Amino acid sequence: MKLLKATLVACCAVGGLAASAQADDFDYGSFPDYTLKVKLIGGTQYEKLYTRIPEWEEMTGAKVEIVSSKNHFDLDREIKQDIAAGGISWCVGSNHTSFAPQYGNLYIDLSEHIPQSELDKYVQGTLKASTVDGRLVQLPRVTDVSNIYYRKSLYADPANQAAWKEKYGTELAPPKTFDEFRDQVIFFADPPNLYGTAFAGKDEGMSGRFMEILRANGGDMFDEDMKPVFNSEAGVEALQWFIDIYEAGAVPAGTVNYTWDDIGQAMAAGQLAVDLDWPGWAAFFADPEASKIADDLGYAVSPVGSSGKRGGWSGSHSFSVTQDCDNKDAGVSFAVFMTNDESELMEAMAGNLPTRTATYDEVVKWFNENGKENLAEMFTVWKGSLDDARTPPLIPEWIQVSNVLWPELQAAIVGEKTAQEALDDAAEEATYIMEDAGYY
Repeated sequence: MKLLKATLVACCAVGGLAASAQADDFDYGSFPDYTLKVKLIGGTQYEKLYTRIPEWEEMTGAKVEIVSSKNHFDLDREIKQDIAAGGISWCVGSNHTSFAPQYGNLYIDLSEHIPQSELDKYVQGTLKASTVDGRLVQLPRVTDVSNIYYRKSLYADPANQAAWKEKYGTELAPPKTFDEFRDQVIFFADPPNLYGTAFAGKDEGMSGRFMEILRANGGDMFDEDMKPVFNSEAGVEALQWFIDIYEAGAVPAGTVNYTWDDIGQAMAAGQLAVDLDWPGWAAFFADPEASKIADDLGYAVSPVGSSGKRGGWSGSHSFSVTQDCDNKDAGVSFAVFMTNDESELMEAMAGNLPTRTATYDEVVKWFNENGKENLAEMFTVWKGSLDDARTPPLIPEWIQVSNVLWPELQAAIVGEKTAQEALDDAAEEATYIMEDAGYY
């Protein structure tokens, strides 16, 4: 544990980070012989941070018991089962801005337990998105805004350039519109050796990606009266995008059951040409020991839709503390520690967009000074995309609506329904959900 901390501090000092980071003056407390039970998201891009847990244990005298570690969709289902059973026996849980509104009063208001001087260190827009009904129910650990990863060699290949220009009359470059994105992934696809792209085809991964393209096309999920309007012309256009690339064989047939890990592993294995994905994969893709595309990795901002806008699908993973926690001070201490300056630096060094303001410039400097110019490029290219960031509807019913939407999207993609039929059916079910919730 001491070696881990020493190594991290040393690497930061090399780039001048240790001297310029904000002082960590938060009182983490002392909890000898206490065991803090936590439920944490698992997965490649999330678990490196957990190597810091022994540091918190040594600092506070407490022990951490990870009682569950799953992808967030499975973790969400488990948490709902806990709520239904009326037995919350754990203290800290991984959360997300998209999931948080549905949990009611499960979690405490952290603003009542954390000094304002500490909260001022976070990106304030991210804190605002972490608030539900005026309560800060989560501390954000990373901010996600979906953007483009691409294989540079495919765009630089003279044969590809000539063939693309002959067919489309333009220069081959990373896609600026979703129409170009569709055409390019079909153009690059050479299954089973190479697929143009892949997408998360179930759970909120599917609903959210559809929402992103829908918004880029000028539509939205709900109108001002919270009535579902995603079965609009913009929605049909968005769903048709998925249908087109699926029918063309530009994506693996199994993509309708993919989650984020499946896509990330496929991209790192060199099986995809372009990937619309999250910043947390950047360090994995850029690591030559883990990725076949480390020397071939390019970055571009997310395409615009037919409205000329970006969808800006965004959200933040986070940590929350339960109302039933038997030691809320310990839970808050853990949540702050796992999102403090040093933790955010670790997250940023892994390619994640951090949630503390001091981290951005510092980590770019560190990347450039330590032979990781590729990751410095990612932060430079993608930082502007934060201006387009837009969360899913921050309402308790969002995941319920998502859960009736994505199976209908799936049905249309595999040809069981037309796009309009699928969206109309989903909108009808979503209307029932919103009516039952009392919106109208």
